[in-house]
Amino acid sequence: MDLVAPVVVEPLRRRRCAECRRGPLDRMIVEFNRIVCLDCADLGHLVFLRRGDTALTRRAREGSALWAVVVRHNRRRTRYERQGLLVEEAALVRAETACLADAEARARRRARDTARRAERDAAITAALEAEILRLYPGCPAERASAIAAHASAKGSGRVGRTAAGRALDRDAVRAAVRAAVRHVDTDYDTLLMTGLPRHQARASVAPAIETVLRSWRAG
Repeated sequence: MDLVAPVVVEPLRRRRCAECRRGPLDRMIVEFNRIVCLDCADLGHLVFLRRGDTALTRRAREGSALWAVVVRHNRRRTRYERQGLLVEEAALVRAETACLADAEARARRRARDTARRAERDAAITAALEAEILRLYPGCPAERASAIAAHASAKGSGRVGRTAAGRALDRDAVRAAVRAAVRHVDTDYDTLLMTGLPRHQARASVAPAIETVLRSWRAG
């Protein structure tokens, strides 16, 4: 049998109950063209659950023997819009408990995922650092560590986060090292700040970069 939930209205103007004459009413139902308060409609024992939390709403509705839909008229859109539900308080408490357990489980899963990602990121950085030192045995250890950390920073889109970088492609690793030397060991950034076009600035510092890389390759 299909269930038909009562519809409770939040009135936009002051209303009184046609049976008990109480008012103004915060919520009401309309029975046979008469305004009736929730107590007279035998809905006064229900508690309001505002819309927004889908899982909580579903669980509270399913656990409540009696529930009602709460709506309010939107004059601008000329339609009634759902505000939430009226449910039994015990059903709401059970639903909140179940959702809290779910939230704790999700938090634990997020923590595990974060730890796994951190381990994977650390492994990527360590592998990149080792490859830098293999290609450039004369590179100071702290520089190799800094270059690897910068190139493999999560979300950076730099060489270390690309497929080639993760695969330790030789050209990708060399590109990361060259970029680091360009910014740290030359006046490239200063040239850019003077307004020199990038390609000219790169050409200007290319000999200095090669000098550093040659010494690092020689060990």
